[in-house]
Amino acid sequence: MQDFIRIHENDNVAVALKPIEKGRELDVDGIAVTAAENIPQGHKFALKPIAAGKEVIKYGFRIGYAKKNIEEGAWVHVHNVKTGLGDLLEYTYDPKGAEPEPAEHVYFQGFRREKGRVGVRNEIWIIPTVGCVNSIAKALERQAQKYVGGTVEEVVAFPHPYGCSQMGEDQENTRKLLAALVNHPNAGGVLVLGLGCENSNIGVLKEYIGDYDEKRVKFLQCQDVEDEMGAGMELLEELADYASEFSRESCDASELVIGMKCGGSDGLSGITANPTVGAFSDMLIARGGTTILTEVPEMFGAETLLMERCADQELFDKTVALINNFKNYFKRHDQTIYENPSPGNKNGGITTLEDKSLGCTQKSGSALVRGVLEYGSPVVNRGLNLLSAPGNDLVASTALAISGAQIVLFTTGRGTPFASPVPTVKISSNSRLAGQKENWIDFNAGRMVEDKTKAEMAQALFDFVLEVASGRKVKSEQAGFHDMAIFKQGVTL
Repeated sequence: MQDFIRIHENDNVAVALKPIEKGRELDVDGIAVTAAENIPQGHKFALKPIAAGKEVIKYGFRIGYAKKNIEEGAWVHVHNVKTGLGDLLEYTYDPKGAEPEPAEHVYFQGFRREKGRVGVRNEIWIIPTVGCVNSIAKALERQAQKYVGGTVEEVVAFPHPYGCSQMGEDQENTRKLLAALVNHPNAGGVLVLGLGCENSNIGVLKEYIGDYDEKRVKFLQCQDVEDEMGAGMELLEELADYASEFSRESCDASELVIGMKCGGSDGLSGITANPTVGAFSDMLIARGGTTILTEVPEMFGAETLLMERCADQELFDKTVALINNFKNYFKRHDQTIYENPSPGNKNGGITTLEDKSLGCTQKSGSALVRGVLEYGSPVVNRGLNLLSAPGNDLVASTALAISGAQIVLFTTGRGTPFASPVPTVKISSNSRLAGQKENWIDFNAGRMVEDKTKAEMAQALFDFVLEVASGRKVKSEQAGFHDMAIFKQGVTL
């Protein structure tokens, strides 16, 4: 295993891939450096003196400015570096990049649905229209486990606290999200469970759902029946009978939509896990598939790298709006635009938001941006898409699912057990985490600095995703975890 890495030839810092003790003499790409202090794994050290006010360079880009003079070999982190981010910026379209070369077709075993959509799971979903019926939804989920079998893989309820006492765009978000879950191809059958007096009641929600198969989607308004449990179980039995008619069949990988998200990142996330996912994204797009990148606040400081890859001026303008609208969202709530990274990120070696963002955007690979989506909007264009959603792990991963992702790839250097409405593949940035939390981690990208190349890791991840799409359960599914979180933005009545 390498002990350290200089990511780009213009960098004035290197990253410790394992702890480096004070006084150790290092040769970093021909630069002789002596560690001036102990450097933790994932953290940075200076390759040359950096004067106060001068740029700190990593990934070939500025990640901040030195707060004070930094000596050669010194630990470079929050104590001596500050962000360079500020207010809204103006951007100029400077197109660069190209699409990956087309590659050979590959296949997975999926479930074909109406309207030509493809699912990677055949589950029955119980979707409450309002938080008031959450307990009934969970009770129905427990009783309906008897219907799991054959090709019916799970019965899952998705409780949430919303659907009433919301206003304007905030309520629209809830309605769009719930309707998107109803229409998601991973669900072979759906029970929409309402109360009856809520703002987003079944009658209202049907307008957002649009055309639907009456055998696949059933509705129950609890105030209208004497025994909601009995009525619900009857409908779930009908849905199980319908869903059992589906079976896996060969599907082209071009029909995959994969969401990409990171959380609990560390100093290795932008070196191992995120570049591996980026290379995976290029591989899938080369085969006609689709990927979605989100968590807009973690694009701040690296947004121009995405803007210059926009396929045309219109997409560039939408990306500028994507960034500035989120900055204005922060400002409306009197919050600092760069109030990031988190304590866990900092412990793992990430110093500023630019540092985090430059690592985060590695997941986008090199493909052109073909779509820019508002929160709750479905993916339309194949290729790389950008999605408006916050950095919060549960909210962002749910947003990926409702925009059409059948699977979410989630990179992490710290570890997390959460799930989303769709299979959520946990990808560790380091082998220590993969070994310590085997019950959480599905794929170890840490080997990229040990004994594997990025190309080898990307191919292994690509093969793993095809297995997951064909029915292999990820660790959170094995544990029975299924989470869903709605982006709450507005007033509660």
